[in-house]
Amino acid sequence: MGEKPLKILACGDVEGSINAVFNRVRTIQKKSGQFDLLLCVGNFFGSSPGAQAEWQEYKSGAKKAPIHTYILGAASQETLRFFPSADGCELADNITYLGRRGVFTGASGLQIAYVSGREGQQDPTPAHCFSPKDLTQLVEPLISNNQFRGVDILLTSQWPRGVWQYANSPEVNTKFCGTTSISHLAYKLKPRYHFAAVEGVHYERLPYRNHVVLQENTQHVSRFIALATVNNPEKRKYLYAFNIIPMKSMEASELVKQPQDVTESPYSRMVRENTLSDPTVQEPASQFFFDLGKKHTHTHPPTPLYTHPHRLPPSPSPTLTVSHPHCLPPSHPSGPCWFCLASPQVEKHLVISIGTHCYLALAKGSLTPQHVLVLPIGHYQSVVELSSEVVKELDRYKMAVRTFYKSKGQRCVLFERNYHSQHLQIQVVPVPEDQCTTEDIKEAFMLQAQEQNMELMEIPQHTDLKQIAPPGTPYFYVELDSGEKLFYRIQKNFPLQFGREVLASEALLNIPERADWRECKQTPEEEEGLSKQLRNDFQPYDFALED
Repeated sequence: MGEKPLKILACGDVEGSINAVFNRVRTIQKKSGQFDLLLCVGNFFGSSPGAQAEWQEYKSGAKKAPIHTYILGAASQETLRFFPSADGCELADNITYLGRRGVFTGASGLQIAYVSGREGQQDPTPAHCFSPKDLTQLVEPLISNNQFRGVDILLTSQWPRGVWQYANSPEVNTKFCGTTSISHLAYKLKPRYHFAAVEGVHYERLPYRNHVVLQENTQHVSRFIALATVNNPEKRKYLYAFNIIPMKSMEASELVKQPQDVTESPYSRMVRENTLSDPTVQEPASQFFFDLGKKHTHTHPPTPLYTHPHRLPPSPSPTLTVSHPHCLPPSHPSGPCWFCLASPQVEKHLVISIGTHCYLALAKGSLTPQHVLVLPIGHYQSVVELSSEVVKELDRYKMAVRTFYKSKGQRCVLFERNYHSQHLQIQVVPVPEDQCTTEDIKEAFMLQAQEQNMELMEIPQHTDLKQIAPPGTPYFYVELDSGEKLFYRIQKNFPLQFGREVLASEALLNIPERADWRECKQTPEEEEGLSKQLRNDFQPYDFALED
């Protein structure tokens, strides 16, 4: 539409260093031209005599802010005296207090939602805190409008709990940082930019999406930015400049463009389960102001621990009640399972390494002598059913095998087929680096899928498979050594050897005669020899021997 973007500055805790902020703004505006707004989160006022004297100059009109400045209310008891009421008002020329909570809509249509202070832990809520009722009253009028797509900007003093999930880590103690009620707020309001402070550090999270890939229409991404305190001795960033066109003025196709480094939402699982990602951290019940479901207690046998790669594992121990919000219990196989490690059917001579929750085994009828399987010890059908502990160890095995292959000049290709399979198997196949590039491998999968009339889709690297394929969904999944991921939701008549056929093709390993594992059978003695060799070669990379 050719709309001119607004130029905005966001600032962390000023804590009374008002001159320092405005001097910095003047310097920026000399270089980059006039900005439209300055948005301040965290504590704007300081309690020292010097800070109070500074403020008095602006309040009296002796000095004037060089830019329209909007601030949040008190985030501490000491600074309450600077705010004449809970409602927004002008505090000085060009300096406006937004209020306890609400939505500010500018003449351009820019929509800014805000919540002042910290979360209240008692009733009645102190004046420098917000209550569950404040958040509900902010959210409900917005989301009750069926045209609501999100807000342009969200301002809070406190961080949302768990914002670092699936992303880069902040320089804070995450055990005590943030509050879940702000996470719920951000999840509901879908801000394009969310600013917070009070932790004293600068943290710019990777952008995250507000939709479930392949299940919902594409929506705009959100960016969370925490800003440090003004004049902090570590020189951490406290001022952030950005351009924004109000959402209401944007073409839908422009608004929903997805950057390359986008991740899934850090809050979706938390909101679904109405609990924290870290079950060891207790939060007050008042934080769960949206009634979005309860935790469930699962009763299931614990996964036995194994420490020796050559010893047949014991039978499962008696049942135990485990309360865990993120795991589906291992199911029980409907018949004999060749891959449950406690099963008498397992061919233990193929086992290479045994961890706490997963194990590594030579693939039967392997494509190459170093073609392995990563499998859970307990009975699970697919990756999306695994608990977080099993996924964590599965990823450790994937990384260890990748490193092992790389030391031998090989690329690592992983694939899983959750279709006509009883027990989860991650197939891990090495492809010599000098034989083909990662792009060749990707192209081979795509071309063969097209020939079979299958839509193999590339999905973002930070996507959690659970978001795309709920438990019970049949799918085929590939992960390349570049981190690129390919996914196909299986409809019917899927060729069971598809992954092997692609890798065995002339374009890649050039061993088409080995595409079907049944044509590659070996004697137990030959398998034992290959396993022993692989066990020895893999030993330097086997973390299970150290744990």
